[in-house]
Amino acid sequence: MLLRELYNHLDEKQIWGRSGQKVVRKFRCTVGRRKGRIVKKIAQCFASPNIKARVTMKRTRGRVGAKMMRKRQKTMRTNPASKRVQALNKASAKKSTAKKAVARSFRNFRPGRTLPKPLKTYKPKKAKK
Repeated sequence: MLLRELYNHLDEKQIWGRSGQKVVRKFRCTVGRRKGRIVKKIAQCFASPNIKARVTMKRTRGRVGAKMMRKRQKTMRTNPASKRVQALNKASAKKSTAKKAVARSFRNFRPGRTLPKPLKTYKPKKAKK
């Protein structure tokens, strides 16, 4: 039996990332000290913090943060690997939300219960010329 089978909440979400010009598999931490962060290996979600690296990065970001941001935005617009990663992650997000919606609709289903009608939205008529 695996530890993962006992603790289901340790499921890390698999996403796609970029390493140079290559598209690689990465993970988004769902629990732990690095919750929400994208890491290469699941074990990194629970690794102890590197204080020296944290302080150095904070100093660097303060000094050249705006420059880093502009460079990142240009990469995301122009790098073909970045475009592929965005498309892959968007496709997998749509799949997962569709599955959740179906599960939610079945979970709330009770026989004999009618669901309320959706509200009609008011749209003003366009003026004729």
